[in-house]
Amino acid sequence: MLQEICSKLEKLVVDVVSDCKSDCIALSGGLDSSILAFCLNNKKIRSFVTITEDFPSTDLMYSQLVAKQIGLQLDVNNSSIIDLTNAVEDTIKILKVFNPIEIRNSIVMYITMKTAKEKGCKSIITGDGADELFAGYSFFLRKQGLELQKDLERIWKIMHFPTQPIGKSLGVAVESPFLNEKVAEYAKSIPADLKVHDESGTKHGKWILRKAFEKILPESITWRTKSPMQDGSGTSGLTYFFDNVIADSAFKNKVETYLEKEKVLLGTKESLCYYELYRKYHEPPANLGSSKSRCPMCQADKEPDSHFCRMCGSFPI
Repeated sequence: MLQEICSKLEKLVVDVVSDCKSDCIALSGGLDSSILAFCLNNKKIRSFVTITEDFPSTDLMYSQLVAKQIGLQLDVNNSSIIDLTNAVEDTIKILKVFNPIEIRNSIVMYITMKTAKEKGCKSIITGDGADELFAGYSFFLRKQGLELQKDLERIWKIMHFPTQPIGKSLGVAVESPFLNEKVAEYAKSIPADLKVHDESGTKHGKWILRKAFEKILPESITWRTKSPMQDGSGTSGLTYFFDNVIADSAFKNKVETYLEKEKVLLGTKESLCYYELYRKYHEPPANLGSSKSRCPMCQADKEPDSHFCRMCGSFPI
């Protein structure tokens, strides 16, 4: 049974990638993008990775390993603080949220797609969907059996992918093979306990995806620990940056003002910066939507099956 699942999953992904028309791929060197890169079957397309100049990042080494092994041209985009803060504003304007985690992750794809377009590329392949379909996020590791399956099904109802609106805004088409209907439907049918499973004494998410491609991937990629995009690229360093550019007194005063006037409670200096950029283009969350279910921290509409607020990032709510 296991071999049958692995063989079918591999064939589905390979077939979908072979049909992709994109002229580049976003290559972080993580499991998802590396699988797609190895499925390109010698297509000579460009690959792009975004890392930060000023904060630690891990993606460069892995993306270089993959690109070298399969002969892909790799464009490395070293982003400065100025690049990152410009991307933050543009991304907030597009996505209409001020959620720090989503912004730190999404600016990586914004910069990657913007760079690809500047280099003449019109469409990009991304690894979107693998974490949601195959239980790749760290919180899945604490669950098993029916509890894991129910949580996956909850995620499938509310999952969203910022690369789509970002790509649309930039004029770059996005192809995400894991979200192809055939791949996604088969992934949903795979037993949950094959998605979170032990390997050599360590519990891994996306276990069945790793097993399906372990023969063609380098071992260091196959069993690489899940690294959030913000950590792999280094954009998580923005938290430290904003903590050091805003005075405590100014932060305290502004937090009190926004809470009183707009019913938004901001817990960090980074959140404050993002909210002020958000307000340059969008209304306060309390003025938007019509749902009776609201986030207690920012008053944004809350999706019934969601445990976090996409607008401000509060969790759990």
